[in-house]
Amino acid sequence: MNTISKRLTLYVIGLFLLSLGVSFSIQANLGVSPVSSLAYAISLTSGLTIGITTILANILFVFAQILLNKKRVGLREFVVQLVIVFLFGVFMDLTLAIVQLLPAPETLVGKYLFLLISFYIISAGLLAYFSAELPLMPYDALTYVVSDQFKMKFGKAKITSDLVNVSLAGIVCLVFIQSLGAIGIGTILAAYFIGKILGKIMPRFQPLLQSWVYKGKDVVTVKEKEVVDPIQQ
Repeated sequence: MNTISKRLTLYVIGLFLLSLGVSFSIQANLGVSPVSSLAYAISLTSGLTIGITTILANILFVFAQILLNKKRVGLREFVVQLVIVFLFGVFMDLTLAIVQLLPAPETLVGKYLFLLISFYIISAGLLAYFSAELPLMPYDALTYVVSDQFKMKFGKAKITSDLVNVSLAGIVCLVFIQSLGAIGIGTILAAYFIGKILGKIMPRFQPLLQSWVYKGKDVVTVKEKEVVDPIQQ
């Protein structure tokens, strides 16, 4: 495999693991991560599959970038993000179907076990996704736009984006199903622990992944550049 093939492989694996982790959190029924909260809220209130609502929510994030970004989003960038969104949506429906083959957790211990599993799978997905160094998904790209447009540090822009996303998800659920639905203790725990887990595994495993991808070439390790964490910064 050449370098680009390895990067694409790593990227697709990362997206698959991200969707699998979100599916475990959905089954835990304790609330999903801020990134997925709006898509899940729309799914709960509309009856559409989580894959379809993931695509719809991310299309909204793409258009939000266009509205906020003074620099026009190019057609190529727009198309690339739509392709990523479609692939991630397909993975969401696929992985949720797989996870639903497992017995649904009925006890609180079982629910928290599923939630914990989701944290580690999502962290592994983020590790692969970032190590591939390919275009960001719309939500992550939107955070950069917010940071640039409002002159915020990335960490503050991330918190702002998450708060807006969670608030919209909460409003959608309260209006249509009179409960918080997609929002719960799992949302808060995900916002904190996924970043912590990723911060521990990335310095250890990212150089190994990059040495495989760029075998025989100069590799920029995690210590030599800023690690972008879309969940916790």
